[in-house]
Amino acid sequence: MRNIVVNTFVTLDGVMQAPGAPEEDRSGSFEWGGWSVNYWDEVMGKEIDDIMGNDFDLLLGRKTYEIFAAHWPFVKPDNPDYDTAIKINAARKYVVSRTLENANWNGSTIIKGDVARQLADLKMQSGPELQVHGSGNLIQTLLRNDLVNELHVWAFPLTIGDGKRLFAGGTVPASFKLTNSKISTTGVIIATYERGGKIGTGSFALEDLKEAEVTG
Repeated sequence: MRNIVVNTFVTLDGVMQAPGAPEEDRSGSFEWGGWSVNYWDEVMGKEIDDIMGNDFDLLLGRKTYEIFAAHWPFVKPDNPDYDTAIKINAARKYVVSRTLENANWNGSTIIKGDVARQLADLKMQSGPELQVHGSGNLIQTLLRNDLVNELHVWAFPLTIGDGKRLFAGGTVPASFKLTNSKISTTGVIIATYERGGKIGTGSFALEDLKEAEVTG
């Protein structure tokens, strides 16, 4: 069995849309594309290196897949990201899409139809962890079907308002356990969570509150 590990950048108000570039995703007239870029520092770079240091396959939505496929195969040896590019290009890629007909990036497989069942079956196979980057719509499917084993949330110190959110239409009641956290020099909180079972509820109300109200 293999784990699904989600890596996502979010604003303080939960927006995850287009963190990397102005043209990344303008749907909904989104005008703040590239909001994460100016916060990058060595702490964040090392964290990405650690994540990419694991053995992994990629599990991506169509839009993120197309962005990756237009970038990583063309990274040159003199680029500081070249070692990362080698790993990403060599990884097996699973792209979830209702519309994509061809996935020509080497090692790519299209998943369509009963996506939740196929992803559950994919988890049961042997192999390295399945890393999810970006892929907002895919994350909603994973959350809705409780398929996420580990969640890396990078919370950036800004608010945007409108935009696609991490916890949106796929969100179901669930608890998570914090397993690691870091803070960058630019104020980005990098928190790692694992699924923590069911939500536990309780009450802070005083047991004798009703009697106190009556006698008071």
